[in-house]
Amino acid sequence: MSLPLIPPMLATPGALPPAAQDARWAYETKQDGQRVVAYLPGDGTLLLRARSGEDVTAAYPELRGLGGALGTQAAVLDGEVLALDEQGRADFQLLQSRMGLAHAPARAARRAARAPVRLVLFDVMHLGGRLLTSLPYTRRRERLTGLGLDGPYWSTPAALFGHGEQALRATREHGLEGLVCKRLDSVYEPGVRSRAWIKIRNLHSEDVVVGGWLPGKGRLTGLPGAVLVGQRAGGRLRYVGGVGTGWSERERAELAVLLGAAETGVCPFDPVPPVPGARWVLPRLVGEVRFSTRTRAGLLRQPSWLRLRPDLTPEDSAADLPDPPP
Repeated sequence: MSLPLIPPMLATPGALPPAAQDARWAYETKQDGQRVVAYLPGDGTLLLRARSGEDVTAAYPELRGLGGALGTQAAVLDGEVLALDEQGRADFQLLQSRMGLAHAPARAARRAARAPVRLVLFDVMHLGGRLLTSLPYTRRRERLTGLGLDGPYWSTPAALFGHGEQALRATREHGLEGLVCKRLDSVYEPGVRSRAWIKIRNLHSEDVVVGGWLPGKGRLTGLPGAVLVGQRAGGRLRYVGGVGTGWSERERAELAVLLGAAETGVCPFDPVPPVPGARWVLPRLVGEVRFSTRTRAGLLRQPSWLRLRPDLTPEDSAADLPDPPP
């Protein structure tokens, strides 16, 4: 069966809904992995597409069995691929070694044999020849749960209806990334970052685009001492600060290679930040940074580097920033 291409619906960063509206929301654990849409045409095959639309099926050969889990019934499912640590918690750094193997199936198979991933499913957008995106979340959830998709490398975790404060507290107590709040009457909006879904990160972190760097000194000579990062706002890439901590020596050396390959003489930030000695790069590397707060101008306070995000595009760094000073 030919299945429609359905980009994943995205959540908006925010806080818990007001207590008076708590019963109108469902709560799911925010997973720290790679978002995928799974296409099951009903012939025993499986196609996995990342948020970018890239075919990443070959990177996760252990998930191929999902293709026959519904027999001849075709489906399009929303989920997240996870790599679990020894405590059973999602670890994005472990997953990164798998994410780039879509074009190296032999290496992917070897990694899968040593440390298989897990796919958690949380929505169904198409089932048995019918598009379900116009149905409310509650009905889609019923359809998904009714499929019984719990296998050796995939599962359908339960959602909690109401009790948002308890759900968020539980994610913090168990060291999980956060919570996703979904309005019970919300339809599925393909490719839209919707306020009907709210994501809450326990780590105060955001995605940024690398637009430049500052050379290191001393033992860091020849390596980046700091990267200059920005976020998309008002159709421009706005500078939000420099990040100089958070890397291992290996990660800093790897980043130096990526920055060297992307070097350009044109500053990608608008307006150009007053950073003496800056070297500019093409704004295509996306990373995640942790920070304490923002200044009134939108700059990040005490930022530190968490990780590269090869699964995201620069457009995913959109932020609500104040207007720059005149």
